[in-house]
Amino acid sequence: MADPSFLLLAAGRATRMRGADKLLEPVPAAFGERPLLEVMARRCLRAGATRVVLGPGQDARRALLAPLEVEVVDAPEGAGMAASIVAGVTGLTDAVLVVLADMPDVTASDLHLLIALSRQAPRAILRAAAQDGTPGHPVLFPADLLGELQALTGDTGARDVLRRHSGRVHLVPLKGRRALTDLDTPEDWAAWRAGTRT
Repeated sequence: MADPSFLLLAAGRATRMRGADKLLEPVPAAFGERPLLEVMARRCLRAGATRVVLGPGQDARRALLAPLEVEVVDAPEGAGMAASIVAGVTGLTDAVLVVLADMPDVTASDLHLLIALSRQAPRAILRAAAQDGTPGHPVLFPADLLGELQALTGDTGARDVLRRHSGRVHLVPLKGRRALTDLDTPEDWAAWRAGTRT
């Protein structure tokens, strides 16, 4: 069985950032402060083959990814979460680990853990969770669910797939709340930066 591919969803327009692009915000990393999108792409690449979904007109994000060995695929104009997933999984034949690009606390070690667990339980849907068990992201989908992911519509992502196959979902607790931390507003970023410095 081949290891899962990584699908990094980065097509969102970050409208709640009031003009800033959250995926270009600098974050601490092992190789110095770098834009969040680059950091997340590098973390995925450390664990496996990575495909990144971008939207139209996101030239700065595209340029940032150009030096990296990722495959960039395009989501349609105005695409919601489901359309991004559909664009990202099209053509894949193996399991896929769906990673949200705006979650800076998810580490390469977390991704390696999900991959290792998938080798032990290849039919399981592995969903990262907070330390207290609250479901979060990323989520690993086995290959037999690619067809359902390709049929998604709307802006609820893969929630319907998770609901239909709830008996196959296994939560994987990660340290603290890093499976839940996504940064959508300038206030979110300010609070997160304050927390990382304490």
